[in-house]
Amino acid sequence: MIAFLNGRLAHKDPTHVLIDVGGVGYFVKISLQTYSSLKETDELVKLHTLLIVREDSQTLFGFSKHAEKELFEHLISVSGIGPSIAIVMLSSLSSEEIVQAIVSEDVKTIQGVKGIGAKTAQRAIIELKDKLKKELVATGVNPTVFASQNLTLRGEALTALVTLGIPKSAAEKNIDTILRRTGGDVSLEELIKLALR
Repeated sequence: MIAFLNGRLAHKDPTHVLIDVGGVGYFVKISLQTYSSLKETDELVKLHTLLIVREDSQTLFGFSKHAEKELFEHLISVSGIGPSIAIVMLSSLSSEEIVQAIVSEDVKTIQGVKGIGAKTAQRAIIELKDKLKKELVATGVNPTVFASQNLTLRGEALTALVTLGIPKSAAEKNIDTILRRTGGDVSLEELIKLALR
């Protein structure tokens, strides 16, 4: 298997790159996360890779961070999430947002990804929640604090906005967008101010 590629970035596109490794060009599919972390063409790059072999194709997927590759492997282990949908997920949300959504059982966020329905979102949570919690604990993050902080913050902000006369559905949508964008790293006051804009 090809674990990583170290070479010159010959071509860069939001969905794929061409890496020149010793005169051999590798076509590698990537997420927007990886795309935004890559430098300009002709730079030397290292991509962590995973080769997926199917009856009719051999596809190489590349990731700028090993953690993103591991999350990709977790996602494709879920029935109903293939490599293409996993790449869409990693392009729609950051790795942290995906982990946070799964650990905090946020079906709505996962379902917001194109190609993922309610059943698949729930299956992803059921199958990956415990694995991802263990990984968070191993890295020194308390998953219950990680999940409950955002739920408390979301609830308090929602109550404040509804009290101010904002329709509940609109308030929820604004809060969720801001929490996704900030990764939950926002104070209650900031969250309310941003949601009122």
